[in-house]
Amino acid sequence: QVQLVESGGGLVQAGGSLRLSCLASGRTFGIYTMAWFGQAPGKERVFVAAIRWNAVSTFYADSVKGRFTISRDSVKETLYLQMNSLKPEDTAVYYCAADRYFSYTTYNSRDQYAYWGQGTQVTVSS
Repeated sequence: QVQLVESGGGLVQAGGSLRLSCLASGRTFGIYTMAWFGQAPGKERVFVAAIRWNAVSTFYADSVKGRFTISRDSVKETLYLQMNSLKPEDTAVYYCAADRYFSYTTYNSRDQYAYWGQGTQVTVSS
Protein backbone atom coordinates (compact mmCIF):
# COMPACT_ATOMS: atom_id res chain seq x y z
CA GLN A 1 0.00 0.00 0.00
CA VAL A 2 0.95 3.62 -0.53
CA GLN A 3 0.05 6.36 1.91
CA LEU A 4 -0.26 9.98 0.79
CA VAL A 5 -0.47 12.89 3.21
CA GLU A 6 -1.13 16.42 1.99
CA SER A 7 -0.28 19.62 3.79
CA GLY A 8 0.07 23.33 3.09
CA GLY A 9 -3.51 24.37 2.58
CA GLY A 10 -5.01 27.44 4.19
CA LEU A 11 -6.78 30.76 3.74
CA VAL A 12 -5.24 33.28 1.36
CA GLN A 13 -6.40 36.47 -0.34
CA ALA A 14 -6.92 36.60 -4.08
CA GLY A 15 -3.62 37.13 -5.85
CA GLY A 16 -1.70 35.33 -3.14
CA SER A 17 0.29 32.10 -3.20
CA LEU A 18 0.35 28.75 -1.45
CA ARG A 19 2.52 25.66 -1.78
CA LEU A 20 0.92 22.29 -1.21
CA SER A 21 2.98 19.24 -0.31
CA CYS A 22 2.19 15.53 -0.53
CA LEU A 23 4.41 13.07 1.31
CA ALA A 24 4.36 9.52 -0.03
CA SER A 25 5.23 6.53 2.15
CA GLY A 26 4.83 2.77 2.18
CA ARG A 27 5.38 0.71 -0.96
CA THR A 28 6.30 3.68 -3.13
CA PHE A 29 8.63 1.75 -5.45
CA GLY A 30 7.17 1.80 -8.92
CA ILE A 31 4.97 4.86 -8.47
CA TYR A 32 5.17 6.47 -11.90
CA THR A 33 2.50 9.15 -12.01
CA MET A 34 1.35 11.62 -9.40
CA ALA A 35 -1.28 14.30 -9.64
CA TRP A 36 -3.35 16.92 -7.89
CA PHE A 37 -7.12 17.07 -8.11
CA GLY A 38 -9.41 19.72 -6.67
CA GLN A 39 -12.96 19.41 -5.39
CA ALA A 40 -15.02 22.55 -4.84
CA PRO A 41 -18.10 22.44 -2.60
CA GLY A 42 -20.94 20.60 -4.31
CA LYS A 43 -18.85 19.79 -7.38
CA GLU A 44 -16.97 16.81 -8.75
CA ARG A 45 -13.29 16.22 -8.14
CA VAL A 46 -11.42 17.58 -11.15
CA PHE A 47 -7.91 17.32 -12.53
CA VAL A 48 -5.47 20.11 -11.72
CA ALA A 49 -1.98 18.88 -12.62
CA ALA A 50 0.06 15.70 -13.09
CA ILE A 51 3.69 14.71 -13.33
CA ARG A 52 5.53 11.64 -14.49
CA TRP A 53 7.97 10.58 -11.78
CA ASN A 54 10.94 11.12 -14.08
CA ALA A 55 9.74 14.74 -14.01
CA VAL A 56 10.28 15.13 -17.72
CA SER A 57 6.58 15.57 -18.40
CA THR A 58 4.07 17.76 -16.60
CA PHE A 59 0.42 18.36 -17.43
CA TYR A 60 -2.03 21.06 -16.35
CA ALA A 61 -5.69 21.88 -16.54
CA ASP A 62 -6.29 24.91 -18.73
CA SER A 63 -7.65 26.84 -15.76
CA VAL A 64 -4.31 26.72 -13.90
CA LYS A 65 -1.76 26.93 -16.72
CA GLY A 66 0.74 29.69 -16.07
CA ARG A 67 -0.30 30.00 -12.41
CA PHE A 68 0.36 26.57 -10.86
CA THR A 69 3.51 24.47 -11.03
CA ILE A 70 3.72 20.78 -10.14
CA SER A 71 7.05 19.32 -9.09
CA ARG A 72 8.51 16.49 -7.06
CA ASP A 73 11.49 15.68 -4.89
CA SER A 74 12.30 12.01 -5.44
CA VAL A 75 14.68 11.86 -2.48
CA LYS A 76 12.08 13.22 -0.09
CA GLU A 77 9.31 11.32 -1.92
CA THR A 78 7.29 14.49 -1.89
CA LEU A 79 5.02 16.03 -4.50
CA TYR A 80 4.44 19.78 -4.58
CA LEU A 81 1.96 22.18 -6.08
CA GLN A 82 3.04 25.82 -6.18
CA MET A 83 -0.09 27.92 -6.53
CA ASN A 84 0.38 31.55 -7.58
CA SER A 85 -2.07 34.31 -8.54
CA LEU A 86 -4.82 32.48 -6.69
CA LYS A 87 -8.42 33.25 -7.52
CA PRO A 88 -11.59 32.69 -5.46
CA GLU A 89 -12.61 29.99 -7.95
CA ASP A 90 -9.52 28.00 -6.92
CA THR A 91 -11.19 27.39 -3.56
CA ALA A 92 -11.41 23.61 -3.10
CA VAL A 93 -10.13 20.63 -1.22
CA TYR A 94 -6.98 19.55 -3.03
CA TYR A 95 -6.16 15.86 -3.19
CA CYS A 96 -2.88 14.17 -4.02
CA ALA A 97 -3.11 11.02 -6.14
CA ALA A 98 -0.62 8.38 -7.31
CA ASP A 99 -0.48 5.35 -9.57
CA ARG A 100 2.05 2.87 -10.93
CA TYR A 101 1.07 3.49 -14.53
CA PHE A 102 0.94 6.39 -16.93
CA SER A 103 -1.29 6.96 -19.90
CA TYR A 104 -1.50 10.00 -22.13
CA THR A 105 -5.24 9.39 -22.42
CA THR A 106 -6.11 8.96 -18.74
CA TYR A 107 -3.60 10.95 -16.70
CA ASN A 108 -6.34 13.54 -16.04
CA SER A 109 -8.96 10.98 -14.99
CA ARG A 110 -9.77 10.13 -11.38
CA ASP A 111 -10.08 6.49 -12.43
CA GLN A 112 -6.38 6.42 -13.37
CA TYR A 113 -5.24 6.70 -9.77
CA ALA A 114 -5.21 3.91 -7.21
CA TYR A 115 -3.92 5.90 -4.24
CA TRP A 116 -5.34 9.07 -2.72
CA GLY A 117 -4.58 11.37 0.18
CA GLN A 118 -7.13 12.78 2.60
CA GLY A 119 -7.07 16.27 1.07
CA THR A 120 -6.11 19.75 2.22
CA GLN A 121 -8.44 22.76 2.13
CA VAL A 122 -7.51 25.83 0.09
CA THR A 123 -9.72 28.88 0.52
CA VAL A 124 -9.17 32.02 -1.53
CA SER A 125 -10.97 35.13 -0.38
CA SER A 126 -11.89 37.98 -2.72
